[in-house]
Amino acid sequence: MTIIRVDKISEYEGQEVTVQGWVYNRTDKGKLVFLLVRDGTGFVQCVAFKGDLDEAVFDQLVRLPQESSVIITGPVRADKRAPGIPGGYEVGVKKIEIVQAADVDYPMSLKDHGADFALDNRHLWIRMQSQWAILRVRATVMAATREWLDNNGYAEMSTPILTPAAAEGTTTLFETEYFDEGKAYLAQTGQLYNEANIFSFGKVYCFGPTFRAEKSKTRRHLTEFWMLEPEIAFCDLDGLMEVEEQMIHHIAQRVLRDRKPELLSLGRDLAKLESIQPPFPRMSYDDAAKYLIDLYEKETDPEKKELLKFEWGMDFGAPHEAELTKLNEKPLFVYGYPSAVKAFYMEPWPGRPEVCKSVDLLAPEGYGEVCGGSERVSDHDALLARIQKEGLPEAAFKWYLELRKFGSVPHSGFGMGTERVTAWMCGIEHIREAIPFPRTIKRVYP
Repeated sequence: MTIIRVDKISEYEGQEVTVQGWVYNRTDKGKLVFLLVRDGTGFVQCVAFKGDLDEAVFDQLVRLPQESSVIITGPVRADKRAPGIPGGYEVGVKKIEIVQAADVDYPMSLKDHGADFALDNRHLWIRMQSQWAILRVRATVMAATREWLDNNGYAEMSTPILTPAAAEGTTTLFETEYFDEGKAYLAQTGQLYNEANIFSFGKVYCFGPTFRAEKSKTRRHLTEFWMLEPEIAFCDLDGLMEVEEQMIHHIAQRVLRDRKPELLSLGRDLAKLESIQPPFPRMSYDDAAKYLIDLYEKETDPEKKELLKFEWGMDFGAPHEAELTKLNEKPLFVYGYPSAVKAFYMEPWPGRPEVCKSVDLLAPEGYGEVCGGSERVSDHDALLARIQKEGLPEAAFKWYLELRKFGSVPHSGFGMGTERVTAWMCGIEHIREAIPFPRTIKRVYP
């Protein structure tokens, strides 16, 4: 008995195999029952002919509920009409074991469901073909990210999830009591700890859950999400952008190579991903601001004009990012943001203290910022002044300041949101579908 993975079914044409999985759909046509079976790696059509099976077994198949677990043995046949992922092959049912006949009142039947109902049943919704495909792409995004970093000399470091202080602002923290030590916070970022790690390892990254308590309801925000954060010693802003574009290009190529059937099942335009080729265009914040101000002044539609309202010093909103990325099919680097809208640890631009050496990578098609990074302040006194200006607790950052006293060097890093990249790769509207169990300001169940 050869137990196969459905995504490798093309390798077994003409052979008798065994598929272990769950019934996703069932269609009855007299003496034939078509079962669309998923095994975690793909979906395959299994065809049961009444004459090949015991009559009692065939009668069971006619009534077999969705999501029943089964073990099916039979020959693999090529058939271009056969549905599935990857499709084009089917299994003739010569033997079937029904491991469990599912309850008949399965909530996530194959029909449209409202968003709230689907999210309430997320533990079952992830079985749906579209959700399965998205999460398969997500897994590949994460694997490709690690692959590129590991192959380019980066060491993965585990940074704390419980931290003693804010890294990016005191209003976006989840707070908890920490024994006799007072208050602790769920980490917004592992970056500060990785800045310590670079002085031991040179190039590092952390990859794990991060938490933001901001009450954002947009389709691009979650309260808990997975963030990649590389940090690099002896790296300036230009070098940082080169790292980002090489890594993003690698991720897109790996997703195209390994997840083409899943992407096609989602209706993704593959040409959009094939265009993610370096070099990516670069644009200063000053030029972007001028472009947006001109766009605002020329706009005649009152509703759109209000959305496009902009002046120098503002951070970009989603409509602004969307307009900027219309200038090119590739992702766009925007660099040199106003210091007032960025974090305290970003290096000022020489001769322009109101601007910092920061950069955001904006994805096309309205997906907006997927990476945000900067050169870091490497001078002790300059960093201390920024901490004091922001009113941050100096004692909590004592260790962070000390990094600038013992062999400080220019260094840079960035954060990449896994869910945002996954949504972009898949061409889906909302990032809540790009994580197995989303957490938002209104949802912590299941």
